Amino acid sequence: MRVLIGADTYAPHVNGASYFAQRLAVALTARHEVHVAAPSLGLRSHTVRTATGVTEHRVRSLPIPGHPGYRFCPPWTPSATAGRAGWGLRAEAARILDEVRPDVVHVQSHFPLCRALIEAARERGLFVIATNHFMPENLLHYLPIGTAGRANLHGWAWRDAARVFTGADIVTAPTPYAAALATLSGIPGPVLPISCGIDLARFRTEAPTADFRRAHGLAANPVITYVGRLDAEKHIDVLIQSFALIQRSTGAKLLLVGTGAEHRALTTLAGDLGVAEHVVFTGFLPDEELPSAYAATTVFVNAGTAELQSLVTLEAMASGRPVIGADAAALPHLVLDGETGYLFPPGDPAALADCLTRLLSDPVHAAALGRRAREVAEQHDATHTTAAFEHLYAIPQPTPAEVAA
Repeated sequence: MRVLIGADTYAPHVNGASYFAQRLAVALTARHEVHVAAPSLGLRSHTVRTATGVTEHRVRSLPIPGHPGYRFCPPWTPSATAGRAGWGLRAEAARILDEVRPDVVHVQSHFPLCRALIEAARERGLFVIATNHFMPENLLHYLPIGTAGRANLHGWAWRDAARVFTGADIVTAPTPYAAALATLSGIPGPVLPISCGIDLARFRTEAPTADFRRAHGLAANPVITYVGRLDAEKHIDVLIQSFALIQRSTGAKLLLVGTGAEHRALTTLAGDLGVAEHVVFTGFLPDEELPSAYAATTVFVNAGTAELQSLVTLEAMASGRPVIGADAAALPHLVLDGETGYLFPPGDPAALADCLTRLLSDPVHAAALGRRAREVAEQHDATHTTAAFEHLYAIPQPTPAEVAA
């Protein structure tokens, strides 16, 4: 089968949707011919076959202001064969589809490139699957339009997503929460919940930690860890505030892995609260170091309130670590209170501090929660995810005569 994955965010972008698309594409190459349409790293469109066996069709793109490293394909992007196919991103999507001739098109968003692929695919009668990784909350924090403006834009954003996804034959989302949210927000259903999955061989209960601890000055201290973007909707300020309440009594270190717009503000906050020397900002870590970061962890924390699944939470759980998560969005699907960790009221540093103290003061209990976390993570084996999408790809499609009838 020939599969084309469309992704408005893809390598080297650092986020869950990008990582999911990359992992799925590579996994599918074991049995299928796989192509990916994604933003280029510059103003030139080009096609390249990667060492993983995936053929990437990179579409000329522009940088996103204020977000270094992220790019998008503007709707006015000219086709690489503009003289023949016309002008605009729709023409470029059509060119890619005519060149690849896929059996199925699987888009990962409703943003410009994927939107163009859906429209061009429908014109050609191609089978389209769409996976929604979107919540307006992940974008609205960055717009200087006030509370009322964000509320209005929130509703418009979901209506826009629903209008685009109407063009797909099947829509999926990473969790039952995400599927229900999408349906309630107007995306045509039923929206099927399919986990983004986790590589259980890569993230495991034991990985070497000595070199990692030495490199980041963690010594033998208990380590509270967060991995991901340092952005507003992740509420890392709440984590730092709670850490300041318990650092002296626990002797813990706070490990923050990742980059983002809030880095400077968070550094300042740690200084103001008197815990700067105990907070380690690693910046971006290459993939090969992440298993050691989780293995060095005593407790993982996700205080975010806009998670449709949270791959980093799954990674921590697959590593056998207990997780404390905000009781919000999809996190309760993974953080089973009292089983895999604890939930706390969103935005409540004192409640989070209580949960941290409970786990840091009882290593036996923390280890038991970590073992249960691994068991839950095993239900999200990436091989199951790949198989689920392969099943959807193979659903028989009606012939033109059947459609006409």
